[in-house]
Amino acid sequence: MLTVLNISQNHYIRGGCDRYFFTMGELLQKHGNNVIPFTAASPKNEHTEWEQYFPRGADFDNPGPIDLLRFIYSRNASTSIQRLLRNADVDIAHFHVYHGKLTASILGSLKKADIPLIQTLHDYKLTCPIATHLSNDEICESCEGKSFYRAIPKRCNRRSLARTVLSVSESYVSRFLGNVDKFDHFISVSNFLRKKMIQFDIPEEKISTVHNFVDVSNFTPNYSDGEYVLYFGRVDRSKGIFTLIEAAESLKQFPLYIAGEGEAMPEVERFIEENGCEHIHLLGFKQGDELRELILNSTCTVLPSEWYENCPMSILESFAYGKPVIGADIGGIPELINHGDDGFLVPSGDVEELRDRLQWMCDNKTQAIEMGKTAREKMENEFNADIHYEKILNVYKKFM
Repeated sequence: MLTVLNISQNHYIRGGCDRYFFTMGELLQKHGNNVIPFTAASPKNEHTEWEQYFPRGADFDNPGPIDLLRFIYSRNASTSIQRLLRNADVDIAHFHVYHGKLTASILGSLKKADIPLIQTLHDYKLTCPIATHLSNDEICESCEGKSFYRAIPKRCNRRSLARTVLSVSESYVSRFLGNVDKFDHFISVSNFLRKKMIQFDIPEEKISTVHNFVDVSNFTPNYSDGEYVLYFGRVDRSKGIFTLIEAAESLKQFPLYIAGEGEAMPEVERFIEENGCEHIHLLGFKQGDELRELILNSTCTVLPSEWYENCPMSILESFAYGKPVIGADIGGIPELINHGDDGFLVPSGDVEELRDRLQWMCDNKTQAIEMGKTAREKMENEFNADIHYEKILNVYKKFM
C-alpha cells in the first residue's frame, strides 16, 4: 500500500483536470492505497480531513497586490506543505495543475524529504506561459518552450499586458524553482502533448503517455437515436464554437444544444439572434445529472476545437454513455476517435466538412447508434479504470 500525496489547484470540480484529480484519487483508494489531497483553500472545496493543511491561494476573481505575489510564489503553500509532511509519511507526490494557486514554492520541501515527484500534464504550462499555446485565439509557439518573454509584446493572456507580464514572470520563477528539473517523471495525457514537450526540450526519457480514463461501471449507456447534437464545454473561440454554429446554421431540422459558458457567449447569442437560429439552444453551464441526461439523450456530441486539445474528458464520457463524437483533427483528439467507427474526424476550422458530418448523423441515426456501441466497447477495453491503474502504478514503481 502506498501513501500518495495528490496535488492540484482545486478540491472541487471546475473542469476536466479537477474531475481527473478526484477520479484518480478514488481509483488509488479503491486499490488499497492511502490518498492525501493537497490543494488551495476555497469555500467551494469539498470537505476533507486534510483541508486544515490547505493554503490560501491567489484570488483570481478580485486580485490585490498580495495576490499578484502569491500567484508567483506562495510562502503560505510552502509552510503548509512542510507542516503536512511533519504529520504524514508520504511515499510519492502526484501533481496535476498546481501553478498559480500552490506554485512551485512547494517543490523544494518535497525534494528535501526525498519524495519522488510525478506530474500528470493536463496542459502546456511547461512550455507556454499561458498554458495553451494560444495567442489571441490563434495557435502560437513563439516562446519555443523557454523564451517566455516573447509573449509580452503579443499580450497573449487575454490581450492584457499586465496579465501577460504576470504569467511570464510566473513561468520564469517556476522554471528557476525546478518545475522541470525537480520532477522525476511527467505523465502526458496524449502522445501529441508528449511530442510537443520533447520538441521544446523536455527530456524524452522523462515523459511517458497515459491517456485519461473513466470508470465505465459508473456510466450506463443509452443506445437510442436521440433528437439533437450536443456540445458541452467552454464557449470560447478556440473551442471552435463559431465553426460549429456556422455549420449548424442551415440544419434547422437537427437541433444543436450548447451546454457551457465562456467569453464568446455574447457573440454567439448575437449570431443566433441575427440569423434566426431558433434550433440552436444555449443551455448555460451544466454538470451532474443535468449534463448526464443531455449526453444520454443526444444523437452524438461534437468537439470542433481549434487549439491543441490533449485528451478531452468530454470525448471519453460521451463514449462511455454510448454516444459517437464528431471531433476536430487537432491535438490529441485523433488518438481517441477512430474515423468512421466511433465517430468522425473533421479538419479543424472546416465549416463545410463539419456540416456534412452533422447532416450524416441526422440522416443515419441507426448507424450512429452502432457507432455509439463501438465507442462504449472501446471504453470498456482500452480506457477502463483497471488498465489506467496499472499504467500509473508502473510509473510509480520506477521511482520507489
